[in-house]
Amino acid sequence: MDSRFEENKNVTHVSIDGVELIQFGNLLKYKKVITHCFTTRHGGVSKNPYESLNMAFNKRDERESVEENYRRVAKALGIDIWDMVFSNQVHDNKIRVVTEEDRGKGIIKQSDIIGFDGLATNKRKVALVTFYADCVPVFLFDPVKTVISIVHSGWRGTVKEISKEAVRKMKDTFSCNPKDILAAIGPSIGSCCFEVGDEVYEEFEASIGWSTKYCERKNGKWYFDLPEIIKNSLLNEGVKDENIVLSGICTKCNKDLFFSHRGDNGKTGTLAAIMMIN
Repeated sequence: MDSRFEENKNVTHVSIDGVELIQFGNLLKYKKVITHCFTTRHGGVSKNPYESLNMAFNKRDERESVEENYRRVAKALGIDIWDMVFSNQVHDNKIRVVTEEDRGKGIIKQSDIIGFDGLATNKRKVALVTFYADCVPVFLFDPVKTVISIVHSGWRGTVKEISKEAVRKMKDTFSCNPKDILAAIGPSIGSCCFEVGDEVYEEFEASIGWSTKYCERKNGKWYFDLPEIIKNSLLNEGVKDENIVLSGICTKCNKDLFFSHRGDNGKTGTLAAIMMIN
């Protein structure tokens, strides 16, 4: 295990039957209520360039291999793949509320969940699944109302403040109080490696002007700290600072453990964020 994970009390790196997963300290306190993880690239059966725990069916990976990967992750977590619900991500900020009727969509049966980068539910045994390979996973949990949400926040979702939209969805649909919500911002490309041009900077400046203080210009390029921008969005929506955990882990810097679109030059597998009310 990398010592950086041992030193970070907010993040736990576990291996269960050879399946390596990331979990978060503030959510593990409620492990009797919810199950969650962020997958790594280790513990599956896929072959290069998807070696080994690829969670995406839309790659040129063998479907049988991806299905086996899901069975292994599900067994490690103690959940049923039939209870999983997949998002269909388009780098927007829409959140879909799902129920028991949505179980299996995207993995066992055809899905009508199109154009949503976030999922939310208050139903038991409905496992939310979203996908990543450098973008930011954001886990949200209200232990008072027992409501969960996961959002996929790439730079486009971040500039559209998808995490704020998820909190609003939890508030409007389930009467959640933002002060009760716990947030875990998982491994993603860090400010050390997320290099973009002026056009991206200008979009952030125009849409959420305060975000530019989390950008640094070096060698003619901009370097963005997306997790910090997301954290600020959550704070602005009423989530308490002490309830927000940042992993502090860059997927590109740690591409030996995580799939990274930039680190692997676009030829890579996909990670999954999974969360379920038990």
